[in-house]
Amino acid sequence: MSELGLLSLLPPLLAIVLALLTRRVVMSLFLGVLSGYVILAGGNPLTGGVDAIKALIAVFSSAGNTRIIVFTILVGVLIALTQRSGGVAGFVDWLFARLNKAQAHVESGKTGSRRHKIIVQLLALATGIGLFIESNISILTVGTVYRPVFDRLGISREKLAYITDSSAAPSCILIPFNAWGAYIATLLLAQNIEQPFSVVLQSIAFNFYPMITLLILVIVIMSGRDIGEMKRAQIRVDNNEGLLRAGARPMMAADATTTEPLDVTPRRAKNMLIPIGVMVIAMPVLLALTGWSESDGTIIQALQNGSGDRAVLWSVIFGLLAACALIGTQQLMNLNEFGATCVHAAKGMIPLAALMMLAFALGTLCKALGTGLYVSSLTQPYLSPALLPALVFLTAAVVAFSTGTSWGTFAIMIAIAVPLSQSLEGHLALTLAAALGGGVFGDHCSPTSDTSIITSMATANDHIDHIRTQMPYALIGGALATLAYLVLGAIYA
Repeated sequence: MSELGLLSLLPPLLAIVLALLTRRVVMSLFLGVLSGYVILAGGNPLTGGVDAIKALIAVFSSAGNTRIIVFTILVGVLIALTQRSGGVAGFVDWLFARLNKAQAHVESGKTGSRRHKIIVQLLALATGIGLFIESNISILTVGTVYRPVFDRLGISREKLAYITDSSAAPSCILIPFNAWGAYIATLLLAQNIEQPFSVVLQSIAFNFYPMITLLILVIVIMSGRDIGEMKRAQIRVDNNEGLLRAGARPMMAADATTTEPLDVTPRRAKNMLIPIGVMVIAMPVLLALTGWSESDGTIIQALQNGSGDRAVLWSVIFGLLAACALIGTQQLMNLNEFGATCVHAAKGMIPLAALMMLAFALGTLCKALGTGLYVSSLTQPYLSPALLPALVFLTAAVVAFSTGTSWGTFAIMIAIAVPLSQSLEGHLALTLAAALGGGVFGDHCSPTSDTSIITSMATANDHIDHIRTQMPYALIGGALATLAYLVLGAIYA
């Protein structure tokens, strides 16, 4: 158990409560980090403040963290280039042409038919699943590309944020041929699991929360029935009271991307599809290449040993090179325009990079405080083989909600759940799936989650509104997953 006990919960809870009350996520995250280091400094605010600043700087001492932050900035540049080159506008034109091939084109400002709305939402969901290579790629692409389409069809920004956020992590965890799979396999390897990637693959069948989440998404889209604040958000849009709630603070990254397709010529969908396609294809190839030297000559082993952060960074670089080649061959911009676009987009992503830095620092702080270990230790007296999967799932959810990170939760819970499962002779793949699904569940509900923050920014949505409208669906998925783990836990006990 953490020596700090309940104090280890204070920083993440403070960040969560302040984010909910003030709707100022940056300030809330910083105060959460600051309070944690004051606690570690024995209550000395001066020492704690200095340590907090050092911790923020130390985020960049990790090459992996730095690559992810640089990757995020470069993704913003890539999206801006696809917009300036007419790629996004061309894709939107192509999309509406397909939606209206039997009718007149939907004019800007009009709402589309129910059939059009269903098709577009399903396309956004399919895009999010198809970009399973990396959750941030999925979020930034879906949020930015489909935002103007949803706006034109009169679908709330909250619904776009829900589809964007709830399709990203679930697809990444269910199709683990990416950095997620490599990361989880590495954590299992540290627990002396001989064939870790095989266990990861076996766990897919038991990872109920992501599967239920995607199923709920399909049901909600096809039925058109919203609940809670999501329903009120759509009524607001239907009544022409605004795309966002009055007084909302949309998390737009300083115009790094536009809310509408730019008035550019030519408007060619290939200028978006080719660069993003190159990035998606490059990711598993690079993941395999970075792990090939340590593999046994098989693709699975190479993927398992690959460097996710290196593969992610270089995949977006290759996507940028493809975008540059298209712009150059079509002579769409001169050097001054190209440079200005890149610099403006990179500047616009700085707020997002700052949020990620704070999220990383909070995750490191929670580890130092022993937050996850303390929460986990509270449930250990109640463990049994039958209850293990459900309790692991709920514990992982609480840890992820408190810390705002699914990956940090994986590191904590795998280190605890795997030995427990082995000691109790439980079902390892089932227990692993519970830990992974619980991490995603808690992350979907947490206002300090980095993926949720990125979703709010990519969709130009109020962050707390996104959390509030998404949470009822996440809670339904979490409750159903808990029930499934109780049943299977009893079966496999």
